[in-house]
Amino acid sequence: MAVKTPLVVLLGATGFVGSAVLRELAQRPVRIRAVSRQPAALPAGAVADIEVHTADLTGPGAVAAAVDGADVVVHAVLYSVGSSTWRIEDGDSAAERVNVGLVRDLVDAVAATAEGSRPKVVFTGAASQVGPTAKEVLDGTEEDHPKGEYDRQKLAAERILLEASASGVLVGAALRLPTVFGYGPQSTSPDRGVVSAMARRALAGDPITMWHDGTVRRDLLYVDDAARAVVAGVDHVEALDGRHWLLGTGTGRPLGPVFEQVAALVAARTGKPAVPVLSVEPPAHSEAGDFASVTIDSSAFREVTGWSPRVPLEEALRRSVDFLAAESERDAL
Repeated sequence: MAVKTPLVVLLGATGFVGSAVLRELAQRPVRIRAVSRQPAALPAGAVADIEVHTADLTGPGAVAAAVDGADVVVHAVLYSVGSSTWRIEDGDSAAERVNVGLVRDLVDAVAATAEGSRPKVVFTGAASQVGPTAKEVLDGTEEDHPKGEYDRQKLAAERILLEASASGVLVGAALRLPTVFGYGPQSTSPDRGVVSAMARRALAGDPITMWHDGTVRRDLLYVDDAARAVVAGVDHVEALDGRHWLLGTGTGRPLGPVFEQVAALVAARTGKPAVPVLSVEPPAHSEAGDFASVTIDSSAFREVTGWSPRVPLEEALRRSVDFLAAESERDAL
């Protein structure tokens, strides 16, 4: 009897993290259903059999149709406003429908399938879900007290998934990501985070700006390393089942020196003087988390999966600057 090739359904296949996960999964001999509102780009040199599935997942029955027959589901959907931010306002029902409602729909769809069928589900959340804390180094044992609406919604979605896991509906784990950034040669989705935003400013000849004095630390995880972590989560989901896990490099980088590195890399690429890195007054929409230092201790996840980041920060920054510079040069033609 022929062995069935596993079907991996990737929700959010055109997103920043989702598109990187698609590239990683595409190197495996599996079937992939790449689900997104707009058609996903097929990764170059793909080994996997990839089905491009376009859908508005907020529509009735859309999630059930998307995950039909799935052995594995990777939930990498992210609601965002416009093209530059993931921040959402309190009570944003459209955001709640995506960030929370789609997980509820996923659980309902799985619960309605044949008894004994327990697909594996990996959900991508955010380390910021923990909310304000006096701890600078987070290891996943902290109590969650999210303050912002985005973090509240992501935590609500995570809890729905883990409750379904506890009740035996599915095998599921939540991976909380730190600040993920960057581009590689095959990137197809924009990075809306602060690192790439500042690289774009430098390429335009504008000063890099910070809302603080540059000592605020962030655990910066390169997007390709984040994608490998998600796939490692898929590989070990039975061992990860039933709880959340933190991802990170284990090093909190002061953003001032990081931005100075970005300015220097841009200068080396363009041959122009490095732009200055300046402290400016924070805008009205800034949050307490914008000024809190964060380092992630991901040793628990590493021990289970064997995953670790591979790309050094300077190399990740260089790849990102090279990608954005080439993009800018193409646009200028």
